Amino acid sequence: MKPLALFLCLLSPFAAAAGLQIDAPAGGWRNTTGKPERYTQNVQYPATLVNTPENQGKMALIRGHIGKTPKELPKGEDNPPYRLIVNGVPMPLRVDADGSFSRPYSFGRGANSVEIQSPDGKERAATQFFDSNKDRPQTKLRVVLSWNTNSTDLDLHVISPDGEHTYYGNRVSKNGGALDIDVTSGYGPEIYANPSPPKGRYLVYVNYYGGYDAKPAMTIAQLSIINNENTLHEKQQLFNVPMRKTGDLTLVGSFVYP
Repeated sequence: MKPLALFLCLLSPFAAAAGLQIDAPAGGWRNTTGKPERYTQNVQYPATLVNTPENQGKMALIRGHIGKTPKELPKGEDNPPYRLIVNGVPMPLRVDADGSFSRPYSFGRGANSVEIQSPDGKERAATQFFDSNKDRPQTKLRVVLSWNTNSTDLDLHVISPDGEHTYYGNRVSKNGGALDIDVTSGYGPEIYANPSPPKGRYLVYVNYYGGYDAKPAMTIAQLSIINNENTLHEKQQLFNVPMRKTGDLTLVGSFVYP
């Protein structure tokens, strides 16, 4: 057995942690050539919960369940979020009332990893896979926005050096950049990805659009900027910025690519 294949096989059983299960993506080798994928859904305002689009391909999906249904808390209180880590990038994960979780995700070719952790860190499930589709474009720039309060709607806005403004109202830009999904509650993530980003300075804004509560709470926006993902030249930057009230529009990050 080849060393990488053996490495993947040894890691795969870790995905079957008691009480916490990752159903997709599956570990091991795969090839996404010709496989359907979808990352967008109808935008509805005022905000509504975002579900995984119908007929979402398993090759572009994170899905699973926990062994027990989260206990019901008094109105206005939320269970602590689970933690989703994709290729080393951490973000909160919303778990539905029945204990399930589901999120579209655009994976790149080559090695990828997904890990889920319980709020106390005692339960973990992980999987690793290798996508051998050589024609799949590699994401050279990815911007991931998440936040730490449920029932909250933050919006990601990315302005590229050529003036293209990518956000929920313009999800696919002319330069190849795209916002994968507009998440209107449940911690995010909202993800901007571009396989051929223009060189120059980028501006990343976060807008506190609103929330379900009468008085939306302050929330912490977490922004991860990843250059040259899944390569020897990968670089990650992490920003945490408080968003205090509905209507706030904050310049969270400014960076030069490459």
